Amino acid sequence: MKDIFTACGVPFKENEPLANHTSFRIGGPARYLAEPENAVQLASLIGALREKGIRYFVKGNGSNLLAADAGYDGVVIELGVRFAEITVEGNVLTAQAGALLSKIAHTAMEQGLTGLEFAHGIPGSLGGGVFMNAGAYGGELKDVVRTVTYLDSDLQIRTLTGKEAAFVYRGSIFKSHRDWIILSAELELQPGDREAIREQMRDLAARRRDKQPLEYPSAGSTFKRPEGYFAAKLIEDCGLKGLQVGGAQVSEKHSGFVVNKGGATCADVLALCGRICDAVMNTYGVALEREVELLGVEA
Repeated sequence: MKDIFTACGVPFKENEPLANHTSFRIGGPARYLAEPENAVQLASLIGALREKGIRYFVKGNGSNLLAADAGYDGVVIELGVRFAEITVEGNVLTAQAGALLSKIAHTAMEQGLTGLEFAHGIPGSLGGGVFMNAGAYGGELKDVVRTVTYLDSDLQIRTLTGKEAAFVYRGSIFKSHRDWIILSAELELQPGDREAIREQMRDLAARRRDKQPLEYPSAGSTFKRPEGYFAAKLIEDCGLKGLQVGGAQVSEKHSGFVVNKGGATCADVLALCGRICDAVMNTYGVALEREVELLGVEA
């Protein structure tokens, strides 16, 4: 296996704890964790893994990811700090998939460009953000994405327009084509006043600190918003705020968050999510859909 990484020129780690690579701080070891530095390395690595029949999973910052307690017996490919270039030309900001949304929003602010203030407090990377059409406080990535460049099923580099990316609430065309891998995106922004942008970002950050349990590891909002309802209100109205299974808890600050109070396992989180879904269905007849993606969890 190691000769594949060497041949492709890709840095890697062996038996790397996934808890160190997810915002939940949960997950056993990945057999290998690879960190390609560019699209050529990425395509070369995936091609070699496919040829050998070795399973792999491509992740970003791991902020919307729950990894299995047993880990992942394969190769986790992380598009992170080595895959995070950001450039600005006029009012168009181009970023690689591993660039953090917070860094992208800060870069836009420094350039006097508005439109990404909502993303400043989102802990994910651009690739994951585009994949799920990340949003907050009335803004979504679909509002600013001009193009998305990706590797298709045949490992060819392709580009879609924002419209072709078929963004919907917490989704995009990439959720239907999970073998497509987002490489970068162009974000079309508008000129704005740098200090006004900075102040709006400060205001949103203060609102996050006030309302969200940022002091505990989590994957952000655990469930999607059901049509016509708010997941957090349904959960709270069921009397579930503070409910705990092992180290996983329905946040006492915001019922839409399941948090790791300390030593939580993947099994704890899944069991707690199951109890939440059952209670909401039994009480209100509403089916909650988990927003958090799973890694290495067998169905």
